[in-house]
Amino acid sequence: MGEVRKLQKKLRQIENLEIRVSLTPEERVKVSKKAELRSRLAELLLQLSGPQQTQCIVGEEEDKMKRQVEEAAEHHTEHQTQTPAQKIPRKDEQKKEDRTESSGQTHTIPHTPSPPDPDAEFRSLRSSWEKAKFRLRVLEGHSDIITCVAAVENLVISGSRDTTVKVWHVPTATEQRNLGGHSGGVTCLCVPPAEYCRRVASALCLGEKERLVLSGSTDCCVRIWTLSSGQCVKSIYTFNTVTSLSFIAEGEGYIATGSGGGKLQVWDWLSQENRQSVNAHLDAVTALQSQGPLVVSGSADGGVSVWEVRDGRAEPLRRLQQWGSEVTGCGGGEEVGGGLRLSARGDRVFLACGRASVRVLDWRTGTVSRLTNHSSSAGVTDCVNQIPGVLIGSSFDLSSGESSLNLFAVPQCKYLVSLTSSELPRILCFAAWLTPSGGHRWVTGGRSLIVWEQLQGNVKKRGDVTVRRDSRLDNKLTESDSEEEEEEQSDDEEEDSIPQDASDSEEAANSSWLRCVLQ
Repeated sequence: MGEVRKLQKKLRQIENLEIRVSLTPEERVKVSKKAELRSRLAELLLQLSGPQQTQCIVGEEEDKMKRQVEEAAEHHTEHQTQTPAQKIPRKDEQKKEDRTESSGQTHTIPHTPSPPDPDAEFRSLRSSWEKAKFRLRVLEGHSDIITCVAAVENLVISGSRDTTVKVWHVPTATEQRNLGGHSGGVTCLCVPPAEYCRRVASALCLGEKERLVLSGSTDCCVRIWTLSSGQCVKSIYTFNTVTSLSFIAEGEGYIATGSGGGKLQVWDWLSQENRQSVNAHLDAVTALQSQGPLVVSGSADGGVSVWEVRDGRAEPLRRLQQWGSEVTGCGGGEEVGGGLRLSARGDRVFLACGRASVRVLDWRTGTVSRLTNHSSSAGVTDCVNQIPGVLIGSSFDLSSGESSLNLFAVPQCKYLVSLTSSELPRILCFAAWLTPSGGHRWVTGGRSLIVWEQLQGNVKKRGDVTVRRDSRLDNKLTESDSEEEEEEQSDDEEEDSIPQDASDSEEAANSSWLRCVLQ
């Protein structure tokens, strides 16, 4: 296992190197070894899984043979011990029916309804996703990594490390607007609800139906753009590198920003004045999500905080709960993606931190479960998101370079299907919405910006996406315990003890920068 972990770490470093703006000659040599390392890792994983798979198959065959022998023995015993006395109840029942018929009365034996099948709804949902078809369209225009995506009706908004925000018209797959103005990479996007857009539009004498989008950047600015014209109508200088962004739809509305240094700031929506600044985390705030009167923040150090929104107070946010990496199990600075992503609903927060599993945190109690999102330790989870009734997690295989989206039914957290396509790049960000007809539209970003459009069920055309099931992901929601956490920490320590070359040292030195540019 030591060589496997070493190869996985090297591949993680190469993945991080590949998303840099420029590489040194030494780094280019290191990147050129990716195929060789990937092939060796796949070979080792096959060797390690081979004996286990064989043992499993043999065990299953032995159990099957035992069951066959036992069933045959039971059948033989029943055949030998069967006597006419065993048929008496049937004769008695026939005599009762005869007496009932002769008396001219008819009695109907009441039918006891079978209990409802709790898995029927899940099987129906799984069946519908197994038949799903998607058309994929690549939107070309960005010259660097796409770090964040959002959607409004028929429009997709994307932010990139190339410093631009682009607006795309989905039905025609064309670029509609190029919002240039940031001097640093764009790290996060947010679209306020329509009613809050109208309030600002009215104050700025804009159109009544104007929609606005917010963007955050490494240039320490949050910009407010109009989608119709691409005009920047407001700019907020935060004095901190902006790594995450969320709109709080409470009261008059607030903008929440997270910084590369762990600071959480709150801004008034109408006046754009700073209302609150608090040192929320020890490292970059890589995730922010508003959920009604609550705000959930996540950090590159693996910590998660839940905040209560108190509209009208001098400081709108009050921390309700805080859990560190020792609880979430999301610590470790060199995981692929460089930060923590989250998707919250109710009391549960789903966490993606560059590992093979999704962590499920009950933020009230601090209870953490693990949802298997990959069939091997070479898997990486970069982002999670939710649509009604379904959790979607990205999955990237370091050994093969294969990327997919895994779907789970919520709240049961039961595996549904996996969606993939040939040459699908690693997915770093995700957004979803429904079409007027009820179909799904998704957009994923990373090295490519791709729109996923669900085809109607009666369309005979083959989709661009392969739907498959991996039985190794079934029933894999398990409770975390201290032993598992200690084992992961020891693995990380063993990886850290591996000697590093000069390029590895440079990688560590730039880890905070990587966390920033990847959101």
